[in-house]
Amino acid sequence: MSNNSSLVVVGAQWGDEGKGKVIDHLAVKADIVARFQGGNNAGHTVVYGANIFKLHHVPSGILNKDTLCLLGNGMVVNPLVLMEEMSELEKRGIDTSNLRISSKAHLILAYHEVLDEANEKMLGEKKIGTTGRGIGPAYADKALRRGIRAVELTDFSRFKKRLAEVLPLQNRFLQEIFDHPGYELEELAEKYRLAVEKLGPLVKDISLILNQGLAEKKRVLFEGAQGALLDIDHGTYPYVTSSSTVAAAAASGTGLGPQRLGQVLGVMKAYTTRVGEGPFPSEDVTEAGDQLRERGNEFGTTTGRPRRCGWFDAVIARYAAMINGLTGLALTKLDVLSGMEIVKIAVAYRCNGKEIRNFPSSIEELKLCEPVYETFPGWDEDISRVRSLDGFPTAAKDYIKALENSVGVKVDLLSVGPDRAQTIICPGSNLSNWFIEK
Repeated sequence: MSNNSSLVVVGAQWGDEGKGKVIDHLAVKADIVARFQGGNNAGHTVVYGANIFKLHHVPSGILNKDTLCLLGNGMVVNPLVLMEEMSELEKRGIDTSNLRISSKAHLILAYHEVLDEANEKMLGEKKIGTTGRGIGPAYADKALRRGIRAVELTDFSRFKKRLAEVLPLQNRFLQEIFDHPGYELEELAEKYRLAVEKLGPLVKDISLILNQGLAEKKRVLFEGAQGALLDIDHGTYPYVTSSSTVAAAAASGTGLGPQRLGQVLGVMKAYTTRVGEGPFPSEDVTEAGDQLRERGNEFGTTTGRPRRCGWFDAVIARYAAMINGLTGLALTKLDVLSGMEIVKIAVAYRCNGKEIRNFPSSIEELKLCEPVYETFPGWDEDISRVRSLDGFPTAAKDYIKALENSVGVKVDLLSVGPDRAQTIICPGSNLSNWFIEK
């Protein structure tokens, strides 16, 4: 293992796997939680007793008062949304003074949101299914070297000067292509004056903080957003997000060398969901899919959109394990399968008359794939109160074992409900040291 004091947590499906709950559970033992990509298009729901917190920018570790929470350079940050999120947390008694923002993170500004929605509208039936939060246009500006970084929030005149440099071109796009009136410099700059005042002091060199922390043997938890199949390079392109969601991005997205990363925990639901457009081989459009959606409350944290639901897909799980270098699995929402007469695992695909076990690189080929299922008996017992692996019914334990065998990675953590207490660390888990050693 490269570093015993660091742990990367990533989504290993199409996002919405329950990373927020898993990270919240693990963050109890973390000194630092660092998020390394994405923006407020991500939503992590954390249940803490009777309280439900829906987080979008802020790492899930914020609920632990002694944990330093970092927004990495690989993120795009909407200053207005972040301020609102911090304010809501503070109103509910959560201290946000331990939050820091990378000086190199790029900002999502008002025109990015307009461009995002306009692009989707222009694509019509071929739309990607974005959240409309301006994520893609912000990353595009970063690549085109016309973005505005968080370091500009440290001084209003500096922010305004940079905005004056990039706004004319943004206005040309808005006016000439999308028939939008554009923005006036003074008015738009004033819109962010309070953000400069409130967020400017939080802007720091995140790379330095992390490297010093690891040198001091502090425990660092890297928080991913979205999922492996939404990665800009390795996902189901073009139906993907605009950032790199895989574990390797934890290094580049925070300013670390890759040798500083340790274990990689992939979060997967006991079934599969996805939001938005794009092929989904194991999607179940029958009553079983509806049952999964209703029992699992499968509606987006950020948008409220109903998620498409289907059976566990071991083909994408093996692919996610490979591209992330997973050392263990966190299997969530196993309790949702209780009461299902049968449960299924897609162990392969059938495409053009051939059975394939590896995930196809072509989106057109994936559209032709049909799942090859192995079917297992279901169980009726309510497992939401079970607190050890031994307490599961035989059918549930058999399902977990079959899933491990299909993916080729052991399950380290099981979740049987949204609360912290509904979490089981499996015997012999790679995570044991995370909770015991210090």
